[in-house]
Amino acid sequence: MVVRIFGLSVVVTIVSLIIAFLYGGVEALILTAILGVFEISLSFDNAVINATILRRMSEFWQKIFLTIGILIAVFGMRLVFPLVIVWLASGLNPVDALDLALNPPPNDAAYFANGDPSYETIITDAHPQIAAFGGMFLLMLFLGFVFEQKELTWLTWIERPLEKIGKLEMLEVVIAITLLVLTATYIAPADERSTVMIAGALGMITYILVNGLGEYFNVETEEDDESAEPGTDAAEKSAVEKAGDKSTGKSGPSDLAKATGKAGFFLFLYLEVLDASFSFDGVIGAFAITADPIIIALGLGLIGAMFVRSLTVYLVRKGTLSEYVYLEHGAHWAIGALAFILLYSIGTHVPEVITGLIGVALIIAALISSIVRRNRLAAKGEEDRVNI
Repeated sequence: MVVRIFGLSVVVTIVSLIIAFLYGGVEALILTAILGVFEISLSFDNAVINATILRRMSEFWQKIFLTIGILIAVFGMRLVFPLVIVWLASGLNPVDALDLALNPPPNDAAYFANGDPSYETIITDAHPQIAAFGGMFLLMLFLGFVFEQKELTWLTWIERPLEKIGKLEMLEVVIAITLLVLTATYIAPADERSTVMIAGALGMITYILVNGLGEYFNVETEEDDESAEPGTDAAEKSAVEKAGDKSTGKSGPSDLAKATGKAGFFLFLYLEVLDASFSFDGVIGAFAITADPIIIALGLGLIGAMFVRSLTVYLVRKGTLSEYVYLEHGAHWAIGALAFILLYSIGTHVPEVITGLIGVALIIAALISSIVRRNRLAAKGEEDRVNI
């Protein structure tokens, strides 16, 4: 299974490194490899969250996410997205933006002094609005999880009280808006406050819209299943799906075991927006290593994104999330940490290594807790069931 799932990623990695070498020699090869490792280390929590949602999708939509989705991740976020930022921020047309990216000025300081910022400078200057959008989207996801009633908790001492106060209607929206206002007022530079407010609001709107549409079509699908006559194939399929859905919490717009049709489409859309939000810090952080869009696309996109997809598939096929029950919790806490880091980074630079280490530490802690729980239940001769 490991060879079958990760084999393509290994092949893509080798091909990408060869292309990087032919494109820019040994230096380009090394930079591409560094960016690949950088993306994988930042995105492990992304893979866990993707897996929690992907396992609820039908086989058809899983294939769509792993094919069309990878094209969006590689070319959309890692290549086109930075060019669009340069295009919009500088007023350059797409061709000139690409030319600026591929042919950076030899002396950036002198170039900037003449009023012509470099490709890297334009991307870096756009960080406040990018971080505000991604931070608020991820924050809404995190708050939705910690306030949701769950059968199983990891950090019980804090998760249970949060569940109780989460009964207040629209509490996550109130908290998110409050944090956005505080971020724009006290963290964002004075000339970026309105931009941060608008970008953050758009991040919230995007989450609420995609989440709401997913829930709406999920309810429609469930109603169709419930209306099926007993004994029919549709009724039996619905019963099997509901019996197989052991979700520990609400981590996305749908809790349906195998979402199809419109529900599957909006789960796919939700995953793509989520993946984009996760990749914001990686795309911005990559410019600390290189500003070459081709190397970034090879390292972050082809190598990093492919391995994250493979890891997602492995978690789904292996049933890892059911075996290690706290992984989903750890991933959501990592999302919360990333959201706060993105918002804080609007005013103060946060090294990408810190972002990556915090996420990895939370995932490892959740994994260890899952193993301890499983061993404890095995020692007592109990089934690995959900404790209420």
